[in-house]
Amino acid sequence: MSLTTPRKLGLLTALYLSQGLPFGFFTQALPAVMRQQGVSLAVIGSSTLLALPWALKALWAPMVDRHGSRRAWIVPLQLTSVVVLLSLALADPSHSLSWLMLGVLLTNLVAATQDIATDGLAVDLLARHERGLGNGVQVAGYRVGMIVGGGALLVAFEHWGWAWTFTCAAGILLLATIPVWRFCEPPRPRPTTSEPSVLDSLRRFAADPARRRWLAVLVVYKAGDYLGTSMLRPFYVDRGLGLADLGLLLGTVGFCAGLCGALLGGALVERLGRRRALLGFGTLQALSVASYALSVDPSAGPMQLYGPVVFEHLASGLATAALFTLMMDRCRPEHAATDYTLQASLVVLASLGSAALGGFTAHWLGYGPNFVLGGVVSLLAVGLAWSPGLLREPAVT
Repeated sequence: MSLTTPRKLGLLTALYLSQGLPFGFFTQALPAVMRQQGVSLAVIGSSTLLALPWALKALWAPMVDRHGSRRAWIVPLQLTSVVVLLSLALADPSHSLSWLMLGVLLTNLVAATQDIATDGLAVDLLARHERGLGNGVQVAGYRVGMIVGGGALLVAFEHWGWAWTFTCAAGILLLATIPVWRFCEPPRPRPTTSEPSVLDSLRRFAADPARRRWLAVLVVYKAGDYLGTSMLRPFYVDRGLGLADLGLLLGTVGFCAGLCGALLGGALVERLGRRRALLGFGTLQALSVASYALSVDPSAGPMQLYGPVVFEHLASGLATAALFTLMMDRCRPEHAATDYTLQASLVVLASLGSAALGGFTAHWLGYGPNFVLGGVVSLLAVGLAWSPGLLREPAVT
């Protein structure tokens, strides 16, 4: 018996929330904690490379596609994440920063592998007409996890300390495992042995000029956003905001705006069409990243602080929902996890590189010019995606 659309969306929400929660803390809250302890901008920027498994996961995606069901991968990996978070509750970040970094790397490795199966499951479950809304819910669920991880847990950290914060995170993750534990996965097409590695998928994309341009769009589309916003939390710390204020501004207000943007973007993708959605939302994303330069003025009031945060998170949610929908369209049913993961890895690799570079460009140029530079790079992606034939391409065959 096939799942109804609401049940599909509910399952995907729980799965992507599970990924967003620890990732939100490590990427949104941890930089603020490190800056508060006097860690340099260059080191904070370089620490984003601990998320490298998210960029390299395409290397082992064919194994996930070929062996076992999606559920058989997701449940054990999710429980492993719970164990790692409980282990990190025993660490003291002020005395064992290297062990903390190792824990972050391990969590990213487990979560990235789980994401391969989760993305494959999303492509398997969602019909083409459900993909816009499905990707909106996917991004929204991930952002709910990041709201909790990057906002609520940051506030909890300041009031309750490290151990209780990670214990709560592990408990939430355990609860989010229940829907997939009870899920009965339908049969799906299996890859043949003629697909030995992700290189075959890459060759399929690179063999056609339109698909090569699509790969270029993937590399640049989110890079500008991350280049500009990777130093946002250190910037606000340098402005004198405390962790609780920062958690409210970025972890709650910002990510709530991103959640609304993701849901709205998912709903509008089908109405506007994929091409107009990607181009229009990408333009808004570029403008929103550059708008953070308004916050640099020392006399900036609440509107200049909160306005760009709401605008950028809203636009980023819109743009991400459109991008993910087009990525699903280019997946073959029997290689859904591999094809989607390849595309997602390119996005993550470019984003991580840009985020790491952001620490150096912010140091060299200053915060304001770095925000503007991020907006310019984001606008470049819109130019790359302008070709009409590029965005009318059907699924990869």
